[in-house]
Formats: sequence, C-alpha cells, structure tokens
Amino acid sequence: MRNLGIVCAPSRWGLRVRSALIAAGVVAVVVLLGAVLMLSLLYRSLYGSVDARALARITEITGQLHTETPAALDPALLAATSHIEAVQILDSTGAPVRSSSAAPERALLPPSSGPVTGLSVDGLADLRVSARTVHSPAGTFTVVAAVSGEPAEDAFHDVTLGLALSVPIVVLAAAAATYALVGRSLASMEAIRARVAAIGTSELAQRVPVPATRDEVARLATTMNEMLARIQTGHAAQRRFLADASHELRSPLATVVAGLELAHHHPEALDEAMIGSTLLPEALRMQKLIDDLLTLAAADDHGLTLRTIDVDLDDITATVLGLQRRTPAVEVTAQLHPAQVIGDPQALTRVVRNLIDNALTHAHSTVAVTTSTTDHAALLVIDDDGPGIPAADRSRIFDRFVRLQHDRARSSGGTGLGLAIVAEIVAAHHGTVQVSESPLGGARLRVTLPLRT
Repeated sequence: MRNLGIVCAPSRWGLRVRSALIAAGVVAVVVLLGAVLMLSLLYRSLYGSVDARALARITEITGQLHTETPAALDPALLAATSHIEAVQILDSTGAPVRSSSAAPERALLPPSSGPVTGLSVDGLADLRVSARTVHSPAGTFTVVAAVSGEPAEDAFHDVTLGLALSVPIVVLAAAAATYALVGRSLASMEAIRARVAAIGTSELAQRVPVPATRDEVARLATTMNEMLARIQTGHAAQRRFLADASHELRSPLATVVAGLELAHHHPEALDEAMIGSTLLPEALRMQKLIDDLLTLAAADDHGLTLRTIDVDLDDITATVLGLQRRTPAVEVTAQLHPAQVIGDPQALTRVVRNLIDNALTHAHSTVAVTTSTTDHAALLVIDDDGPGIPAADRSRIFDRFVRLQHDRARSSGGTGLGLAIVAEIVAAHHGTVQVSESPLGGARLRVTLPLRT
C-alpha cells in the first residue's frame, strides 16, 4: 500500500496528467461561477416577467378604484386569464369584497400585509401573489393578484438541467484537449531529448530536430542547436589547441633531450657553447611557451587575476623599450605622452612587450610607438613598415597559435600565443585592441584602455 501511495502521489504524475487536471479544475471553476451568475440572472428575469403581469392587472384595478367602488368595477378586470389565476379586492379588515370566479373563498393574503410582489403563499401551490393598497372615496382596499409561476419554474429547471449536463462535458473536453496538446508538445521535446542523449563527443555535428511550428518548442530546439554548434566549435578549438601546443613543445623538448643524450654518451661534447647556444635557448623557449599556456588556461578557467593600481602607460612603454633587444636594421621611434590608467602593471608590461616584439619581428626598417589620451581613453599605438596584415586575417590574428606565415619555423613568427595573450589581458582591463593599416605601410595595432577617473 505504501508503494502504491508513492506511485499515486501527485508529484509522480506526468506533466500531461497534471496539466489536464489543472486545466479541468480551472475550467470547472470558471464554468460553475458563470453558471451560477447566469442562473441568478435568469431567475430574476423569468420570475420578474411573471410578477410584472400581476402588477399590470393590479395597476389597472387600483386606477379604477380611485373613482369607483369595487362593486362598479368592470368584471373583465377581475376575470382569470392564461396569465392571471385569481384576483381579490380586500377591505380594510382583510375580508374579500369582490373576487374572480377562480379565487378561493378566503383571502389570499392576511390582513395588513402591505405592498408585496411575488410572494409565495402556503397552500397555494405554484402561485405568486402581489398586492397593492389603494385609498378611495369608498374606503381603503387592497388589490391582490395571483399568477402561476409554473412556466418560469419549468424554464428555470430545464436550463439548470442543461447546465448540469453540459458543465462536465465542457470540463472533460478541456482536460482532453489539454492532454492532447501537451502530449503533442512533449512528443517534440522527447524527440529533442532522445537526440541529445544520443549525441556523443565524437558526434557533435548532429543537431536536434526543429518542429515546423514557430512556438516555444521550436525556439528551444533552435537554441539547443546553437548550443551544440558552440560546443562543437569549442571542442574543435580545444583539439586544435592541444595539437598546436604539442607541436610547439615537441621541437624544443626534442632538442633538449637530444643534447642530454649526447652529453650522457659523450660528456666531453657538453661544453659552454652548446649549453648557451642550443640547450638553454630551447629550455627558455619551452618555459615561455608553458607560461603562455598557463596564462591562457587561467583566462579560460576563471579569468585573469589582476592587481589594479594607478599605472602610467607611457612609463611602462618607456621601460619596455629600454630593455628591448633591438637590431641595427630596425629603427624604433617613440612619442610617449602621459597616459594614466588603472590596471595591473605586470600584465600591461606584457601587453606592451608582446606588441613591440611582434612589430620588431615583422618590420623591415621602422617601428613607431605612441602613447596618448582622448577624452575617455588611453591609447597605445604601435606601427611597423612590415608586410602588414590582410583585412581578411585581422579578425583571427588574436586566436591562439595563429601565424600568418605559411611555414611553422621558429624563426617565422614565434609560437602564435603573444597576441592571444594581449587580447585576454586587454579584455580583462575592459579595453579593446584593433588592427588596421599603418601609415608606414605595415600593420597598426591600437590598444584602447579606460582612463583613470
């Protein structure tokens, strides 16, 4: 019995059943309230129409009594008709002084009843009595008229019976329609769920079916497909990232291993020249690559951690230029105007260093570095006279391991992570970095950072 109670608990019912029951309950309440209101108005209308006939006869008689005695009244005013069952004229003591032929011998109303409309009298089945008192020269009289309420009662009964039969039908129809419509929607959702459950990491190109209807389920399926596309793109980027990282690490690691094997078998070959020119540069290159990978991984995981203070962007740029290893073939010019921002000095130093390294790598003879300010931002602009960056490639040079050279030699452009790190650091400082054509003929990289306020 306990297990049966758990199965029958409302929380275990399906969405279709719960929706159908809720719809049935709401429709039942609304229909019942409407039925009560309609029956109330119908009751007043039917019985009001019946009582109006009695009042009309009473009005005619009282109008005559103002000038005539009851005995002189036209007999037609007291005659029973299809609408009027009985008419009585009572004196001040309540005794009938004149009545219709169908009226009972006793008074229809007790003495001193006062004006009444639609009164049901005991012993007079299905009759509704109305009365009015009139003061005439002959005395005070009460005119009483009785009408049959049976037609109104029959009509009211028929309507009540019709409502009693139709309300359950309406409620059941609403529940069935809700059950069917919810089931149709859930069928589409179940198809989406089944397709998502079948998609594995090797089948990210699959998509869920989108219903032809432009409803919430169709929008859900569209959103699900967009999410799958993002997951597929991210998965492919991750695989490319791993492949590129492995490729970049393989070369320096192979060089270091080969040097150590040579030193192991031929210790005399491990001299200062070999360490300084081969092993140490490759180890430093591998260390820098790993540091860059850790920086990007941290940015992907929880964002870069910044220690923000007041920073003079022009001072950082001057320091980087002073420590930069230059070549006689490339001339570096600088126009450094004061530009103070709030940021992490180490991270911003890395931005400036990476951008200048990139410019020196690609420049033919000239690199120009400028810092300045606008009304709301600090600017760092680096120009070179190198080959430039085609417009089609400007949106992807900040991706990881992107190098526009066709070869992947170490001398042709570094690891491809420098500009990716620049983009992450600048974004963490709520700034932007853009690429355009330089007046020198090469590339212009422009960093915009919010000014200290």
